[in-house]
This record gives sequence, structure tokens and C-alpha cells, in this order.
Amino acid sequence: MNTGDPFPGLYEAEYRVLVMQQKLHLWAMADPGRCFDDVFNLVYDPAFLVVAWDRVRGNKGGRTAGVDGVKPASIVFGVEKLLTGLRDDLKARRFTPQRVREKTIPKASGKVRRLGIPTVTDRVVQASLKLVLEPIFEADFKPCSYGFRPKRRAQDAIAEIHHLGSPNTNYHWVFEADIKACFDEIDHTALMGRVRDRVGDKRVLGLVKAFLKAGVLTEDGSRKATITGTPQGGILSPLLANIALSVLDEHFTQKWEALGPEWSRRKHRRAGGSTMRIVRYADDFVVMVNGTRDDAEALWGEVAAVLAPMGLRLSEEKTRVCHIDDGFDFLGWHIQRRAQRSRAGHQAVYTYPSKKSLASIVGKVRSLTAKSQHRTLGDLLRRLNPVLRGWCAYFKHGVSKRTFSYIDHYAFGRIVRWVRKRHPRLNMGTLIRRHLPGWEIADDRIKMFRPSEVAVKRYRYPRFPHVEAAWGRCWAEGVRVWVGRICCGDWVPGQEGCCSGFLPRGVIRAECVDNML
Repeated sequence: MNTGDPFPGLYEAEYRVLVMQQKLHLWAMADPGRCFDDVFNLVYDPAFLVVAWDRVRGNKGGRTAGVDGVKPASIVFGVEKLLTGLRDDLKARRFTPQRVREKTIPKASGKVRRLGIPTVTDRVVQASLKLVLEPIFEADFKPCSYGFRPKRRAQDAIAEIHHLGSPNTNYHWVFEADIKACFDEIDHTALMGRVRDRVGDKRVLGLVKAFLKAGVLTEDGSRKATITGTPQGGILSPLLANIALSVLDEHFTQKWEALGPEWSRRKHRRAGGSTMRIVRYADDFVVMVNGTRDDAEALWGEVAAVLAPMGLRLSEEKTRVCHIDDGFDFLGWHIQRRAQRSRAGHQAVYTYPSKKSLASIVGKVRSLTAKSQHRTLGDLLRRLNPVLRGWCAYFKHGVSKRTFSYIDHYAFGRIVRWVRKRHPRLNMGTLIRRHLPGWEIADDRIKMFRPSEVAVKRYRYPRFPHVEAAWGRCWAEGVRVWVGRICCGDWVPGQEGCCSGFLPRGVIRAECVDNML
């Protein structure tokens, strides 16, 4: 790419970035030992900066400001001037990250979560850097990791646990773990060592290290150096955390592959051995064990030894060993094996919204309906409906019908109570006739979202060896382009067209990649 080109439009920039990301991803997959030593020019490429700015301005953090006091959402004019200056600073290597603004958020346990909010320019550079690094490291990440990765979500992790815990697979012992202050305690030296395994460009490495060492401006105005960790809240932080925590994925994947094919693993289990599968979402993970409780208890020391080189420790209060019949909470769900009501003697794994998740949504509904700042019922519904809709969209793939009915009843009652407080002089009959006709809550053409009407659907998790990455297709769906002599991993000389097939791992040859477009 020509970094001196003028800034393209968003549509053209997204296409150019997608093409380059697919190349990087395929090159990384074709050669697992390849070290990319010339990718810094992509960080300040006009197309990458345009896409990075669009993502920074469009996400939820666009309404928050860093130490510069500027909110990305408030910048309407002068965007090209901002990106031009940023590109020139990066190209001349004059760019220096500023301190992040610390923001503490209280947790349910009574502790606080410390977030780091970068400045506008730092966010754009981090977003551009992520666009370059993510397709490279995605080629190395294992299928057992689901957090902060493209084309993956929490439901995939829950579906995997549901599959492993079913009676046919017999992974009944669970090592439920949590890493203590993961984002705050990652060792910088160990993390940079893992980054260097794939990226040899010293300019990129220096930029990543500069973000790690940028420092923090605390809420009381004091300055604090960052010796360890990566600021939770930065755009680049989730990717760096996944790079660090991939040591866990690689450890358990190696143990699994060392046992050989399925018949060999069955023989191993009949001889009294155990098999283990890890399911990780960011710093929360569970290890499913097909064996005994002692096998699961032994994971305390094993996991601690794997995490120690990265400067990480297990949280003793959140880590435990349990049986799937007793149930455990993971990613907001309560997972437990129970007897089926319709089939005597048969058991199945069920997933319910956890008590903590239910208490969270009840608290949000209570706080929204208790505020007197809503001028009209329509204002209240505009705030409440997205909260209910988002919560139900997350939990609709489990045994959630009764919970949805309870939330519907609770929210309905709270809204009626709010309306009565707004009109204290009206009796109930007049109130219903004027403001709640037919017991339907609506105002300004906005109806109350009814959780009880949400259909509960079973989540169809694709049982493939891995979930495909965002760059697992040839270029872009629905666009006629030159396939570049590669189609679905097979050598197809001189064909033109649109490929919609997946690119399986292990079948992409280097000559295919070199002939792309």
C-alpha cells in the first residue's frame, strides 16, 4: 500500500484493509514460524487510519474523554487534518502515547475495576495497530479461546461446555477458575517476548511497548507508572491479554494432542487416565475433566505453574472444583446437569441465567424506573427498552422462559408504579384509561419491550474443529473479485469469481498465498 495516498472514503478503506488483513492472515497460517518484520507502514496507511477512526468514533467509548479532555464523538470537523498529522508523526516516529485517564467502577464484590481511557490520537493508533496485528495472531490462537475474538462470542463457549458436559462425553468434573487482576499484572517482558515470536518489526514492537509503559493519571490527579499490566479499556488491551493467556490454550492443546486419536484417548481413560478440555473467555476459564476429582484438584498447581511466567495468579476465592451435577456459574449462566422430566432416568445439561445476572437486570430496571429525570413515559421507554432487549438477546439461547416472564412482570409493575407517581391525583381507573389503555404501556409511538414475548431458541453451535476467523473467506462475500488462484484452500489456476467457501487450516500452501491478487 502507498502510504502517501490521500485518505480514501470509508467503503474503499474498509475493502483495502480487509484485503490486506486476509493476506496477513493467510501468510501467518501458511507459515506458523514466520516473523513479520515490515508491517509498520500499514499502521500509518491512510486506509487503516480511516477505518481505525471510524471504529474509535463509533464505539461506546466515543463519548468518553482521556487526559486531553476531547471526546471522539464530538469531533465533526477537521478529521482529515487530525489523521494527516497523526500519519506524519507516525511516519517520522515522533508519536508518543500519553497517559491514560483512570476511571474506577465499583464491582458487586465491593472491589473496584480500574479502567484506563486513552486520548483520541492514542485510540486511533491502537485501533490501527490492532487491525495489523490481529489477523497475524489469530492464526496462532487455539479454538478453545472465545473472548475478544472476531466471529466468536460467549454463546459459543457455553455451547462447547454444554457439549462436553453431556452424558455422552462425560466431562463431569469442572475446574472453574479466574485470574486475579489479569489486566493489571501481566508481565511486560514475557508479553513482549510472545509478541516478538510473530512480529520482528522493531518500530511496531517499540510502539506496543510505549503503550504498555504510557503510565496512568489517577482520579486524584497523581501520576503513576505502569510497571506491569495493560490498561483495561484500551483498544489494544484485549488482544494483548489474549496473546498472554494463550499459554494456557497451548498447554492444554498440547496435552490433548499428545494422547493421539480418539481410540488412543479411550484406551488412556480405560487405563485410569484422564482427559481435559479448556474453554476460555478472556481471563475467565473452565477446564472440563473426564476423570476423577483428584485429577481436577491437581489442576491447581498445574495451571498456576503455567501462568507464573506471565506474572499471573489464580484468584483463590473465585477458583474451585465442582461436579457438573452441582452446577457452576460461567459468563452469566448457571450450568448444571439435571434429570429430564420427560424421559425417566435420562440426564441432560441445562443452562439458566444465573442469580447474579438476574439481580443485575433487576437492579438496572429498578434504577431506571426510580429516577424522576424522565419527563415522559416515552423518555423512560427509550432508556429501558434497550436494556431489556439486550439482556434477553443474550439469554434467549438457554432455559430462560420463566426468567423472562419474571422480568416482564417486574418491569411492568415498576413502570405502572412510575406512572402513578407522576399522576398522584388520578385514581386507578382514570390512570389506566388515559395512560395505560388496555394495560398496554406505550407513549410517543414507543411500546414497552416485553421479555415474555421473546422466543427461546436453542443455540446452533457449529461442531467444526474450529470457529472460522473473520478472514476465513476469500476476500469478501458477495463481491466479484479475482480469487487469486486460491479457492477454499485448493489450487485453482486462473479462475475468476466469488468464493464463499471456508479456508480450512492446514491446506493453504505458500505458493497459493504468493499468487493472491
